[in-house]
Amino acid sequence: MSGPWEQIPLFALPEGTLTASPDSTDDVVPTDDVLPDGDAVSVDAVVFVGADQAGSEPAVVGHPESSEQSDVAEADDAPTPPSPEVDGAAVDGDQAGSDAVDPPVWEALPAGEEADGHALIVTAAGTYTPSGRELTGPVDSVEKLDKLIRWASLTPLGAPAQIWVVGQGACELLGWIIDPGSEDDVDDMEALRNRAAQELTAVLQAALTPLLTAGWELRGDPGHVVHLSRSIGNFTSMVDVVIEPYVWTYWNKDFGWHNRVGDMGILGSPTAGTYLPDDDLPAARELGRRLAWCAKHLGVLPGPTPARTGAAIVDKIKRERTRSGKGIVVTAPGSVPPLDGPPRGDLEPAVGWTRVPDEQDLDGTGRLVSIDQRAAYLASAGMLEFGYGQPTHLTGKAAAAAAVGEKGAPFGLWRITLPAGQTLSLPEKLPLAHPHMLADQPVQTWVTSVSLDGLCAPVADGGIGADLDDVDIAEAWVYPEQGRALDKWAKILREARKAAVDTDDAATKRFLGTCYKGYIGRMVNPDMWTATRMQHHHQPLWRAAIIAHCRWRGRRVAMRIAREHGRWPVRTVTDSWVYLLADGEDITDPSEALGKMSVEKDVVLTDTLLSAFTSAQDVHDVNLAIKAAFADDEDEGEGVL
Repeated sequence: MSGPWEQIPLFALPEGTLTASPDSTDDVVPTDDVLPDGDAVSVDAVVFVGADQAGSEPAVVGHPESSEQSDVAEADDAPTPPSPEVDGAAVDGDQAGSDAVDPPVWEALPAGEEADGHALIVTAAGTYTPSGRELTGPVDSVEKLDKLIRWASLTPLGAPAQIWVVGQGACELLGWIIDPGSEDDVDDMEALRNRAAQELTAVLQAALTPLLTAGWELRGDPGHVVHLSRSIGNFTSMVDVVIEPYVWTYWNKDFGWHNRVGDMGILGSPTAGTYLPDDDLPAARELGRRLAWCAKHLGVLPGPTPARTGAAIVDKIKRERTRSGKGIVVTAPGSVPPLDGPPRGDLEPAVGWTRVPDEQDLDGTGRLVSIDQRAAYLASAGMLEFGYGQPTHLTGKAAAAAAVGEKGAPFGLWRITLPAGQTLSLPEKLPLAHPHMLADQPVQTWVTSVSLDGLCAPVADGGIGADLDDVDIAEAWVYPEQGRALDKWAKILREARKAAVDTDDAATKRFLGTCYKGYIGRMVNPDMWTATRMQHHHQPLWRAAIIAHCRWRGRRVAMRIAREHGRWPVRTVTDSWVYLLADGEDITDPSEALGKMSVEKDVVLTDTLLSAFTSAQDVHDVNLAIKAAFADDEDEGEGVL
């Protein structure tokens, strides 16, 4: 990590400051975008303190929600950092016992300079720019941290400027030490996390007094991220201090669930082997590379959670479109309109279905294959036209007439009657055409325009071949404006994903998946977006349309596979479809485009496993057999959305 530059003593900082890249700044953004909890918002410049600042609201940590080339060239004079240590979590099981294991490919990728001037990395050995330039000696007091922040004059990039504290040693120098106990002492890891989070907040509140005395203010309670702001005249500068060893204390669906630690944002996933290397300097080097990668490919610094990173990209596009006057700009939330009847949970549920295979399904088969749509949610987000503005409520004939359009029904919600499944000529080896549909009776329910169009598609394309009259549209909420509001957002993420894939950068590829899945998942929850200028991210109908689009697209592919291969699925969960196949059978799509079917898992069935399918009496037995076959993959069913 150390470079050829002369180390700068912390109390002899040069008069000049670090500079950001020329195109790194953006429009001034009022501070009512500031969230005092662990989910920072997007800002791209020095922040103007607006008159409505006092009306800003705190965001509430969201609830769990269902949930994807160029190398950055090093500067000519950039030092070659030391080879990072191998992260034990990244070692495959069959390699763990070998004496020498090659580090993951992504650890050898170069670190660019795109995040320099926007972020700094602090270790016990010293401070560094993300590109690897060594700046100062150890930061062994909060007073020195204050001096470092003021000298650096970092500028935001889609999120407040960031100081990353890497390694337990750096925390010890600052007095930021907690001892919540061992996971062996608790039955529930969530209890350990809560204890650690509370202890961390208490320690920081006691330790940060010198910063407050120096003029900094805390935005919310300090935790794994310390949100700092300081006003000078009409302007406020903001810096987020991210404490890497304690990021695990913020534990929601983005970071972990089911009593385990999952993806921790840009830091990666310990269970997937993409977390930072164990040793501090290799970890700092890899973190710097990822920060520069985000700045280059996403145009923003990573947010405190993947969902917030997705939101930061949306907000950056929104500011660009507002400035240029070109493109769709959505400024208001799209709350679900008032609907008659009791709450129905998800407007468009993801499908979950299993059937018992018959003799024809088992004939000649010896493999269990799971296919799913490549980056399904991202693909749909870029394709769909979403509604915005104040919807119009229609009933009776007016509602039915509004559904007629040259390109299908306009974006909205439609109260329809789903016919009983057994009255239709539908394939017996597929789930019913809509999750709300019942076999023995009609069901009146609300659906999005995506499902209305899907129902009207021919049976061969996954629909039921209905006319609009067949579904008896009784009521509708129709939006006055619609368009591809997320097209540029999806393009940025799509191109970033390609860059990660082309360079075998598993860490950033996985991070991108959590970004778009997390952001789309959080669209449904208004408590995630309570700050005044964040409310436009609350778009539950967009999320419902995306889920419906993925579901219908998968059903259409299942019909294609049945026609071309004579094979039917035995299970589907979200966008994943499980088939019993013979050796050599390939049912995937030849295209590499997003949304196309690719192999998720492919296992050869032992005699024991094959016997489990043959003897299965009910869907429970089938699910147990599938679980046993895919036992090596704990994320079975999540796919590569």
